[in-house]
Amino acid sequence: MNAPPHILVVDDHRDIRDALAKYLEKSGMRASTAANAVAMDAALKAGRFDLIVLDVMMPGEDGLSVCRRLRAGGSIPILMLTALGDETDRIVGLELGADDYLAKPFNPRELLARIKAILRRSEQTPVEGGALAGRKLAFDRWVLDTDCRALTGEDGAEVALTTAEFRLLTAFLERPRFVLSRSQLLDLTSGRAAQVFDRTIDNQISRLRRKIERDPAKPALIATVWGGGYSLAADVREVPR
Repeated sequence: MNAPPHILVVDDHRDIRDALAKYLEKSGMRASTAANAVAMDAALKAGRFDLIVLDVMMPGEDGLSVCRRLRAGGSIPILMLTALGDETDRIVGLELGADDYLAKPFNPRELLARIKAILRRSEQTPVEGGALAGRKLAFDRWVLDTDCRALTGEDGAEVALTTAEFRLLTAFLERPRFVLSRSQLLDLTSGRAAQVFDRTIDNQISRLRRKIERDPAKPALIATVWGGGYSLAADVREVPR
């Protein structure tokens, strides 16, 4: 029997985080709470969580900074809570890698539905590496070892990839110079179809570009095909082990 998902609620308002944790537990989930980024870090060191509900406006390190930091080091799903009507925070949160957002005040039932949708998406993922599993591939100035998920530059330095970034990169390496739409990339990396205004792939592309492009502001390796999607503008060859 699978254990219920464990949700970490990070919000500086005690009434909100305690009420939300109680609601999630009544709905069959496990829930822990943290009042700020420091308490969140301690909770993450002490246990494993399936998703973080993260408030944007917190004293000390705010939610956007926390989201950026979490995304740099891992791929745990994040649902952000933003102030009502604060469109900028929502857009920035998605660009930093949040999986979804919800404006305050919110209906707990909608929050629960969004959490379940994110968890379903994270479970419906393809086998790591796909058809490239067990191979070592060179492209541009990079070499990717799909066995150990290691991306190495021409200087020998290794670049850490999150699970989402690794899946996205292998989807491109399997189809170099082929234009892939957002819908196709979602199917290949997350096992789901694109929704209207879905920014998930755009956010992942942006994060991957920051790691592999010479100039992320002028991407040349992962090219944007206007009206089409994205394409890996490089040849790929297998490297002997």
